[in-house]
Amino acid sequence: MPAPRGVERLLNVIMTIGSRRRITRETLFEVIPEYAGATSKEAAERMFERDKAEILQLGLDLRTEVDAWDESVVHYRIARRDDLPALDVTAAEYTVLLAASRAWDETTAGGAARRVRAKLLSLGQDTDPDLVRRTPQGAVESLPVLAPLLEAVTTARTVSFRYRAASGQATERRVEPWIVGVVDGRWYVLGHDLDRDARRLFRASRIESFPRVGGRRTRPVPRDVTLADAISGSGAADDERAEAVLDIVPFKALALRDAAGADVETRRVALPDATRTVARRQVLGAARWVTLERPAAWREELRATFGHIAELHAPAPGDPAELVAASTARPRAAIQARPSSTDHLSRLISEAAYVLSRGEASLAAMAAEFGIDEERLVADLQILFVCGDLGAGWEDLIDVEWEDGWVRVHNADALDGPLRLTAAEVTALLAGLAALSPASGDEASVVASARRKLAALVRDDAAEPDLDLPVTAAEEAADGPVDLSRGERIVADVQRALAGEDRIVIRYSPPDRLGTSVRRIRPVRLETTTGRAYVRAEDETAAGERTFRLDRIVEVVGADEAVDSAAAPADPDRDVPGRAEPSPRPAEAWLRLEPSAAWIAEAFDAAEVRDLADPEPGGVLARLGDPVRSALLDAVMEAAGAAELLAPRDLRDQIVTVAREAECRHRAAEPVG
Repeated sequence: MPAPRGVERLLNVIMTIGSRRRITRETLFEVIPEYAGATSKEAAERMFERDKAEILQLGLDLRTEVDAWDESVVHYRIARRDDLPALDVTAAEYTVLLAASRAWDETTAGGAARRVRAKLLSLGQDTDPDLVRRTPQGAVESLPVLAPLLEAVTTARTVSFRYRAASGQATERRVEPWIVGVVDGRWYVLGHDLDRDARRLFRASRIESFPRVGGRRTRPVPRDVTLADAISGSGAADDERAEAVLDIVPFKALALRDAAGADVETRRVALPDATRTVARRQVLGAARWVTLERPAAWREELRATFGHIAELHAPAPGDPAELVAASTARPRAAIQARPSSTDHLSRLISEAAYVLSRGEASLAAMAAEFGIDEERLVADLQILFVCGDLGAGWEDLIDVEWEDGWVRVHNADALDGPLRLTAAEVTALLAGLAALSPASGDEASVVASARRKLAALVRDDAAEPDLDLPVTAAEEAADGPVDLSRGERIVADVQRALAGEDRIVIRYSPPDRLGTSVRRIRPVRLETTTGRAYVRAEDETAAGERTFRLDRIVEVVGADEAVDSAAAPADPDRDVPGRAEPSPRPAEAWLRLEPSAAWIAEAFDAAEVRDLADPEPGGVLARLGDPVRSALLDAVMEAAGAAELLAPRDLRDQIVTVAREAECRHRAAEPVG
């Protein structure tokens, strides 16, 4: 498995400079074969300038110094470990940072994600084994387009790419990006669109070409913009506002209750300063359980919307096969980001530092830590074996052993030190930390302190990039003696159970039926994906492993405490809305989506998207593989008629039932008292 072109040369340059106190340019050009064999002095100079830029990108502090006695003589040296303001983290902080780096799919995310894990491993730290069990396994959207986008933000450059809007139209865009960040596990780019001369927000997953980084940014970045505000709608300030009063079925819509500060059983919940758009979306997305009482005008609008959804789904659906025949398959963007020499060098140097900091390391364990197979690790070690200080002869090459299954590295002191994180890599790591939510109590404190140290690294960077670094409520609570919310207490209880491998009893609110169920579980791990948090647990009640959404856990009680499962009875005044007999989970679902509902295809990772040629009904046709029924029903309701479910038929009928029932509730006179 040969090294990419230039990797061995760069490693020899690093070893030759780093093994000495300093070295002159002339000596370096004599001992490095590629420089010495260049066609001209100018060619050698150009090669060395490219190598210097790559060495700096690695995070090594390469310094140029003019001789004090002869200004024509230039010396180079690489700052030692003691000279550098390295990332100083505790074992607990290192544990959560390493977990954050693993939130990325390294095979698709690009250089920033690949390098950040390797650089963390070069710190020579050991993880906190107790915290490992309690730290959530996060997942963040991994896309090959992210590396150049992060680079453009952190170096104040412009970027150009091909972008497909929600309408389905694909255009070339030139953007001065201000912020690249994650919201609910999805990447966004916020910046100034040069061709439209206006602020624009882009979903990174809709970028269909590898972004090209261009010239310097020409406009100052507004200091009052955030991704959260941009995603919620730039026109939110002009949206109609009023106190919204909701009627919520007990033990349902728990996240909405928590946001409003209401307990789990209160029927009437007030949102004092709600916008019409947000209130509408919240009621539509929880249509089975939530009724808007006032304002009356908003309630009437919702009644009409529910009626439209029911009428759309009441007739027999069109045959998806006929629509497929009348549509054109939209190809998936096949963007590949091949590992660069910088990525490979980062891993090689980190592997050497990892072993040097420990004395020796198991070949199998080391491969697992770096996320590669043993064959690739051995290939890396073979490259290290033939590199070294070329100015001192073959005896000063790196000495590497691995034949007995244990890796040992000697004569590589120049590589014994952590690689610094670049601003783009810090941004990638901060996104991974965001994917670790939920965290509570001690864990939130660790995450918060790790975030502060990363943010300090970015602020110290000369590029002064503009990054969106929101602080979660749990982290704010961790900074002082703040009472934890109901949801944060549940997370803390689950994490304590994980630490002690204990059983707990939870009261759980099912998404498609009234009341609650009681489960005795042994938590196995916490997981987060696309903004949702789950606990994977051995469910003793169901005699199997199950996944529970944390925002549907009503409460956690002691493992030995008896709980009356009938404590939350069904509402006697209300049938279960849209409740159908249990049926097999469909292998796939077909939907027709108008542009405003294109997010459903993205949220459910559609297996196929097809553009409909006929302007009536228009939009796109999406095929979802193995969707979660309750989540899909809620998404169709939230789309407010911009999404039509074509199959399966029984779920379509269920949508009609839910919509009709919600329409009736919103037609009724406003309750009194």
